[in-house]
Amino acid sequence: MSNFRSDELERVAGWCKALSNPHRLRIYMRVLSGCRPGEPCCPVDEVRSCVGELGWDLGIAPSTVSHHVKELRQAGLVRIERRGRSIECWADPDRLGELARFFSRMAPVEGGEVGR
Repeated sequence: MSNFRSDELERVAGWCKALSNPHRLRIYMRVLSGCRPGEPCCPVDEVRSCVGELGWDLGIAPSTVSHHVKELRQAGLVRIERRGRSIECWADPDRLGELARFFSRMAPVEGGEVGR
């Protein structure tokens, strides 16, 4: 674990805390589904999801979906933008890249040690 700075661990712990709620994780996964495989997230014209559509089959109230999206936004995992009466959200490509880099550094290397 010495390869990880304290501030980096704090940031990642915050993101993991935001994703620890099963509904919130499902919502985030739906937001991510708009991203192309193999890329951190879509380019400038990201595929955006209308907040009202993100929880359509989760069995939770729209206000609860909005609360979860707000938590994801405050954690820095998603960005939101109001368009008329709709609120669109998309994965923050910087956070997604940071998460991917963090977890890739944890991959075991020869001898069973954690990667760099």
